[in-house]
Amino acid sequence: MHQQPTPPSTAERPPWSRHEPSPTAGARPGAPTTATDPPPPSSAEPGSPSPAPHGSPPSPGATPPRRPAAAPQPRTPPAGRPAPELPPTHTALICVALPGLVISDEPGQLAGRGLDGFYRGGRRLLSRCQVRVAGREPLPVQGRMTGADSARFVGTLRVSPAAGPDPEVVVERTRHADGTERITLRNAALRPLRLPVEVALGTDLAELAAIAAGAAAPELPASVHDSGLRWATADAAACVTAAPPPSDALASAGLLRWELDLPPAGTATVELRVRPEGAGPLRPAGHVATSPLAPARAAGDDPRVAPLLHSAVADLQALLLRDPAHPSDTYLAAGAPWRCGMAPAEALAAARMTLPLGTRLAAGTLRILARTQLRGPGPRAGMIPGPRRDAGPHLPPSCTGTEATLLFPVLLAEARRWGLPEQETRELLPAAERCLTWLRTTVGDGTYLPDPHPGGPARCETQAHAYRAALIGADLLDAYDRPGATELLQWAETLRTAFRAEFWVEDRGGGRPAAALAPGRRPMPQLSATAVHLLDTGLLGGGRQAPGLLGKAHTEHLARLLGTPAMDAGWGLRGLGVKEAGHNPFGHRTGAVRVQETALAVAGLAAAGCEKEAAGLLKGLLEAAEHFGHRLPEMFAGEQRSAGTAPLPHPAACRPAATAAASVVLLLTVLAGIRPDVPARTVTLRPVRSAPLGELSLSGMRVAGAPFAVRISRLGLAMVEEAADGLQLGA
Repeated sequence: MHQQPTPPSTAERPPWSRHEPSPTAGARPGAPTTATDPPPPSSAEPGSPSPAPHGSPPSPGATPPRRPAAAPQPRTPPAGRPAPELPPTHTALICVALPGLVISDEPGQLAGRGLDGFYRGGRRLLSRCQVRVAGREPLPVQGRMTGADSARFVGTLRVSPAAGPDPEVVVERTRHADGTERITLRNAALRPLRLPVEVALGTDLAELAAIAAGAAAPELPASVHDSGLRWATADAAACVTAAPPPSDALASAGLLRWELDLPPAGTATVELRVRPEGAGPLRPAGHVATSPLAPARAAGDDPRVAPLLHSAVADLQALLLRDPAHPSDTYLAAGAPWRCGMAPAEALAAARMTLPLGTRLAAGTLRILARTQLRGPGPRAGMIPGPRRDAGPHLPPSCTGTEATLLFPVLLAEARRWGLPEQETRELLPAAERCLTWLRTTVGDGTYLPDPHPGGPARCETQAHAYRAALIGADLLDAYDRPGATELLQWAETLRTAFRAEFWVEDRGGGRPAAALAPGRRPMPQLSATAVHLLDTGLLGGGRQAPGLLGKAHTEHLARLLGTPAMDAGWGLRGLGVKEAGHNPFGHRTGAVRVQETALAVAGLAAAGCEKEAAGLLKGLLEAAEHFGHRLPEMFAGEQRSAGTAPLPHPAACRPAATAAASVVLLLTVLAGIRPDVPARTVTLRPVRSAPLGELSLSGMRVAGAPFAVRISRLGLAMVEEAADGLQLGA
């Protein structure tokens, strides 16, 4: 065993390690993040002004860019008052077809408590929908998801005391995120039944942010409207219509009534439609006919891969949103229910991982964020705005705008490799050049990309993002004979030399990468999952992975560290090692398993040839997915796996989450080692030779805009089964 470096005491830590962050746009309610600007308008719909990073407005005279708004966030409680308990999501059934959303618990009755309700654009249109048959609520039997956007609830009822133990009436409710609910009664008795049915409705028309903060208003009074009920405030109105129309509607009680006749084995159905007043039917961007994502499929020896990929693609479809000013451009919301809006870094990361499903999502996301890019003059010219994100107890909040700015040119370059049309690449190239110019300008004569926090550290993952952007960006600039590539490559070489000398912390166990360099270049030795970004080097021409900041020996040692019980919980990679100060298995940056980081670790380890460690993390995550119904949340608790246990859900995790669903696409395509270079008309396969899941077939993907399918044998050999005409297998 090696001696763990001792972290500084609280008193010794720099002042930025004892921050008390507050909520901000694009962050999960209750998660410790730091606002960079006033929160955006309370709307999950696209179109609000983009915040400037670090609290600075755009340059004088500049037109403020517009971008899809981040999800509304809860208000910060007054000083001295405890924060409200966040409504849990881990037991909820969340149906998503953005901007539509419906949340309920397993029994299915919407009782108006917690997050219950139908939402559109972040506003709760209906919070209470309680069904009574013959004066009683049906006995809940089962509630389950039937798709990313729908759920089914079944209950039973005995209406006659002499009927015995068997139910006579089955009540089935099918609920959809588009705002519809169908209530079907089936008569299982041998005699006809006449059943009085009541549906009690109510709403507060509250914003999701207010509900999360415990500040939702009381229910509003209803009025009879058309074939249902209506509620209104000064700035919003919603209505519920019913088919067939009710025989009676009582506004004072929020009640609709029917008398339904059911012959033996007969059925009767009531359909409710929940909408904002004046709005038409919901048309989600993820509709199959218009979706930018190909319907990829998986099959093979491991029966888990098919439902896992199916759920992931469905979740990605459900999280798609359009830019209303440019409806052909779509992007992925960060996750439901808390982050049903734009989070630039997550949107770019998810679009990158889903390149095997086509390049249309990447192109739309890049165009949307290019319109938000800050223009000069000024030191922030070229940045993609983004909020700050909590980084745990040892570091100040990080700027997701920095991460997004560095990821933008990487996504453009890799989308080109996967087949982004030449014209679209050229149109987006100026925005990528501005990102790279910002990088060169910000580094200046220094070695490391500095932290935006005054006196802040040089972060390990930020240097990894910057180094990758320099290498991949230089490759992109060279391809179009644009200036700046040589300067980027020279700085990247300087960074790599300095990083290997200053960021590696030696100890008796063989060392580790520092989490950051504090002022004075003092290494901070905490071992965290952010180190996986050192393994994510990016794709160059000819199917080559870009070289990493670490050398081969240190990369292999990092692989061994990630495979130890201190980091591998058995279900995936912990955010912070168990022996580090501040470790918390439920901490979203301090010990919870984040699916995206685990997937990046698997991909990076496989590319580096560390297949044993990659396979261990992959299998653990697949086994965790089984316990989540093959629908992975963005994170779950990093409790150590043992016999007979299951992964513990995180009560505030988004599920579905864009990066978690996109990670499934990355994990499965990594097994095949698909590395396209469409400009060179080649695709190279570097499958994981150990074939940890046995035989695997992937079909319905897109390379060069055409269907692509590949099969990996049990011996780890890959074969292309379908590809675009003229696409050759690379060496």
